[in-house]
Formats: sequence, C-alpha cells, structure tokens
Amino acid sequence: MAVQWDGSMGVDVVFWSVVTARFVLPLFIPKYPLPAIIGCLVLDAADQSIFQAFGFNPPFYQSYDKAMDVFYLSVAYTASLRNWTSHPAFRINRFLFFYRQIGVVAFELTGLRWLLLVFPNTFEYFFIAYETVRTRWNPLRWGFKFWAIVAGAIWVFIKLPQEYWVHIAQLDVTDTIRDVPWFGPALVAGILLLIAVLWFVVRPRLPQTDWSLRLAADPLPAGIDEARERAAFQARHRKVFDEAALEKIFLIGLISVIYGRVLPGVEASSLQIFLAVAFYAIVNAGLGLWAAKRGHSWESAGVSFAVVFATNVVLVAVADLLLTRGEGRLQLTDTLFFVFLFSILTTLYDRYRPIHDYCVEMAKTETTT
Repeated sequence: MAVQWDGSMGVDVVFWSVVTARFVLPLFIPKYPLPAIIGCLVLDAADQSIFQAFGFNPPFYQSYDKAMDVFYLSVAYTASLRNWTSHPAFRINRFLFFYRQIGVVAFELTGLRWLLLVFPNTFEYFFIAYETVRTRWNPLRWGFKFWAIVAGAIWVFIKLPQEYWVHIAQLDVTDTIRDVPWFGPALVAGILLLIAVLWFVVRPRLPQTDWSLRLAADPLPAGIDEARERAAFQARHRKVFDEAALEKIFLIGLISVIYGRVLPGVEASSLQIFLAVAFYAIVNAGLGLWAAKRGHSWESAGVSFAVVFATNVVLVAVADLLLTRGEGRLQLTDTLFFVFLFSILTTLYDRYRPIHDYCVEMAKTETTT
C-alpha cells in the first residue's frame, strides 16, 4: 500500500492503527462472532471520520476499504462453517453470502450501481441476527421457515432501503444531518421508537431463554478435537478436486476478482484472476493432501497460515518469473497484500470446513437413529 504523507508521525500512527485494526479484528470473529463483527461494522463506518478528525484523507484508501470489507465478511462466512449448528440457517447464510459476492463482482465489472440493490448485503445482518439469537437461545429450536422469514425481513425492511440510500441515491448520513435540519431529530426519534418497540412489545413475547449470555463461540462438538478433525477430513476427502474444493475456488475466486477490480496496480483481467486463484487453490489442496498422507500436519493455525502463505508467495513468484517480462512484472506491495488475504481465507476454510462436514454427518446420524 504505497502511501505518501506530509511527514507527520501522528498521521502515520493513526492511519496504520486503523488499518491494523481492520485486519486484526476480523480474526476474532470465529471465537467471538457477535462482538467482533459488530466491531468490524462500527470500524468500517468510523474509519473515514477518524481520518477526517486528524485532518487527512489517505490516497487509495477507498479501494483498500472495499477489499477489507470483503475480507471481514468472508471471515464471518468461514466462522459460520465452524460454529453454526442450525443447518437450515447455514444453507440460507451460504446462499446470501455467495449471492452478494456475485452481485459485487457484477457491479465491479459493469459499474451499474443498481446491481447492488438487486444483490443486497443481507448476509452481514443475517449473520448478526443468528449470533444474537445464539447468545440466549439454541438456534436448533427453529427450522428453515423461521430463518427464511428472518432473512426476508432483513432483506426487505433493512437492506433494500439501506442499499438504495447508499448506492442509488448516494446519500451520506453525516452530510444529510448537516444539510437537512429535521433529519437528525427524526433519526433519533426513529431509533428511540424502535428501542421502545423492542423493549415493550417484542421482549415480553420472547420464548424462555436456554442459557445465560454467550458471546464466545460454542465449544466444538465432543470428540472433534484438532487431530480427529484432520483424520476425519483425510478419510472422507481423498481427491484434490471435490465439492469442498469447488466451494473454496468460488469463495476465494470471487473475492479475488473483487480485490483485482478495486485494488490499484492490478492489471490482470477478472477471468485471469479467477483462473489463477482456481489453480492456486487446487495446488494448495494437492500439497496439503500430499503432506497429510505423509504424516505432516500442523496443530497451530499460525504455523498452518505461515506454510500456506510461503507456498503461495513462491508459486506467485515463479509464475511471475516464467510468464511475465519487464513492465508486466507484479508490484511487490500489492502482490503480497493479495496473497496475504488469499492465504488467510484459505487457511480458515481448510480448518473449518471439516468441522462443518462432521456436524452435518452427526446430525444425519441422529436423524436416522
């Protein structure tokens, strides 16, 4: 991220503090889903205000801001692989996530802002809704119909107005409060009314809670420690290219296409990016399977990430050396940023997908017995 400042040490500290927080905070989502994603949401809304409060506007930050938005939502999706026990809710969650990513890719390719209204980011608020329910109630109490109604209500009554406001009307809350005298008081009154309805109308009708407040993710199912998780994964997934690999290719591929469209200095076409990511995902899967068959595994997520990151850096460097010459060579900073995010999401998906598969199998077993 090549940024030039006016030489102020304080400005540098503020900028890198915000950027670091935007990278680190999403990594807490798998362990503390609700507090962490709300923290990401608040920081995303406040970062520009923080910069403006210190009197500067970082060049190119808007592009990296979009990339980091996609990053924390993708971490949230992988966290649902690890944590969610309601499979009807997860199926809806999966659809909402990929539906939004397809819409963002379509927008980045065409520039048609109305596509963001057709493909709203319902996923984020649905994730928050599920985790809010889980803090006091067992999500298994409700089936597909309930979670579909929740998703539909978020889609129609929250996200469609918000997407229209932001992407079609292109309005800003701060500017509107400043320019329209009645808007600020009306907004406050609306928020107070919503709180009153939730407290006096909705709260008394809520079902009996199942447990005390839970902000941390639930422990993994009994009998699925890290060693057994990998053993089950190796027993079920002997092929390099399977359904899980296909999902990972689309997960990382769509995200990488978005990165390629919004980050400065990326000159490859969207198709080239997607095919390259597919290639690296398959190579990563092959190397992982090769290592597992020979008894090589890493208990630490940090070590796993380091191995994946180093492997991808080498692969990208070799590809750049063999396929490009002169001015076509990759820019180091942008390339490392791209590979860093790719490697984090690959590591999280590879660690959490087997947990999801295990839970699905246990649920099927319980249903048939």
